[in-house]
Amino acid sequence: MTADRDPAHPPRTPSRPRPIVAIDGPAGAGKSTVAREVARALGYVLVDTGALYRAVALAAHLRGTSRDDGAAIEALAMDLVAKRALTMQARAGQTPTLVLDGVVRTDELRTPDISQGASVVSRYPGVREALLDLQRSFGREGGVVLEGRDIGTVVFPDAEVKFFLTATDERRARRRHAELTDRGVASNFEDVLREVRERDERDAARDVAPMRAAEDAVVLDSSERTVAEVVAVICAAARKNERSD
Repeated sequence: MTADRDPAHPPRTPSRPRPIVAIDGPAGAGKSTVAREVARALGYVLVDTGALYRAVALAAHLRGTSRDDGAAIEALAMDLVAKRALTMQARAGQTPTLVLDGVVRTDELRTPDISQGASVVSRYPGVREALLDLQRSFGREGGVVLEGRDIGTVVFPDAEVKFFLTATDERRARRRHAELTDRGVASNFEDVLREVRERDERDAARDVAPMRAAEDAVVLDSSERTVAEVVAVICAAARKNERSD
């Protein structure tokens, strides 16, 4: 199928030696784990775009800025980018490191509160605008794996490889609950399930860049698939789009 095209974006660029791999989908579908393993298997650079929105939510928390104050959150995001206070250090095949205000904050981004905060701040147009060029700067040359909710539709509509990774609400909540438990974070499954559903609703209903599968994305349900199986499917698609010369 033909993807939605924004006139501001160029058509797909077949001259890239290695493709852009876009993995979109809802929270808990396994995007982060799958993207990390795909990047490692292919030797590509991993870009966790969701971490950028989490970083804005964390910055708001650290500065005492209300997430519900859209104008203040947008100004904060623009200021972080303008001052280069928000950066991501990424190397091929390795997990990226998120640096906020000169401090590595990677571990602080995965708390339930910051996860919910990322969903809230991402609905503001000014935040998405501020982070858009930053995301594109990481991947435009190809040989990258990006995961998020609008990579294939907005950030890189010309990506050569697009997947929309999903799973049932219950399966995604169980994965998230297990992840939190493994990290020693107290959580209740019913609360996690409610948060997953609330985030889905916010991400899909927002006016700017709503979460949806690109028309030319492969929708892949990971409910009954292992991580290795999902990774194999995506890697095979990426290798078919590598230029051999």
